[in-house]
Amino acid sequence: MNLVEIKSDEPVRTVRETQSEYAEICLPNYTNMLGNMLGGHVMHLVDLCGAIAAMRHARCAVVTASIDQMTFLHPIHIGELVRLKSQVNRVFRTSMEVGVKVWVENLQTTAIRHTSSAYLTFVALDAANNKVLLPPIEPQTEEDRRRYLQAADRRAYRLAQKDRTKSTG
Repeated sequence: MNLVEIKSDEPVRTVRETQSEYAEICLPNYTNMLGNMLGGHVMHLVDLCGAIAAMRHARCAVVTASIDQMTFLHPIHIGELVRLKSQVNRVFRTSMEVGVKVWVENLQTTAIRHTSSAYLTFVALDAANNKVLLPPIEPQTEEDRRRYLQAADRRAYRLAQKDRTKSTG
């Protein structure tokens, strides 16, 4: 796989420009025998919402390179609204970390609960499936800066895990 350089006139993008929201009603065809949304379907929605944020930043196709651990804090029941929000936390050379948060909203009671969070790594590709060097991202709020700094630590951990897997495989 080749590496494609970005144009030198490529502007720095802000975290806000990458933010994405996605929502879906929990329908019976996405549930288990208990009437709870399948964890795999939640992961699918997380991947979709994360990819939208990544594409908003890269402005080209992206592929999922990794997803960090997901914990399911609360079940999502039939008829409830699943709400997801994502944003690019940090850009490296050809990859970027995207954070996704998942909430469930009971449309009858209006109760909202945080159900999951995940960090995904996406790689941008051009039309020939070559990796693309990404433009930088500029965190603008204190929360953006916190996520930006923490993303470097998470990346170091992921790379160390990857090295351990290679050496034992």
